[in-house]
Amino acid sequence: MKLYDFATAPSPRRVRIFLAEKGVDVPRVPVDLRAGEQFQPPFRGHNPLCTVPYLELDDGSGIGEVVAICRYLEEMYPQPALFGTDAKSRGLIAMWDHRVEVEGMMAVAEALRNAAPFFKGHALPGPHGFEQIPELANRGRARVQIFFDMLNERLLHHEFVAGDTFSIADITALVAVEFARVVKAAVPDEHTSLKRWHAAISARPSAQA
Repeated sequence: MKLYDFATAPSPRRVRIFLAEKGVDVPRVPVDLRAGEQFQPPFRGHNPLCTVPYLELDDGSGIGEVVAICRYLEEMYPQPALFGTDAKSRGLIAMWDHRVEVEGMMAVAEALRNAAPFFKGHALPGPHGFEQIPELANRGRARVQIFFDMLNERLLHHEFVAGDTFSIADITALVAVEFARVVKAAVPDEHTSLKRWHAAISARPSAQA
């Protein structure tokens, strides 16, 4: 296997943290998003969606999308279990991971891609050009604050995002909270539960991946 990656992008970081938690080392192939390499061969031949991360398997096939890659890795390397161990935990983890992705990761991306000059003409990821909509940038920033509120409330009553054990939902939430810095959004000081959780998750060795 090899992982097509870009060091500063949030989505590949989720997979790198997942791999680190599993203790699995996969060779990485850098794709320079700043230089537009995702739109050029040879990478575009691997993944026509022109996005990273992309996991190329030994038989030449490949898997895109963060959760799909992580589910494959969970099947290949089941311990430690990061998607749950029974029906209830799997359901809760899937729900919270999706919620964090939609309400956190996508909110930051909406704010960033509709305002940053670098994304002019590429307000959405992928090969199709979409113009920026400034109103969506404002909405994204407002959504980020709602996301912080939601996560803080959840963590008032739980050690981890999806319950009592560390899971992929914590990985997604960690990356989302830190991704928010690119739009100058920080966790409010009064969100003490979120800050407690962030300090604990950031101290895990995998957080440096």
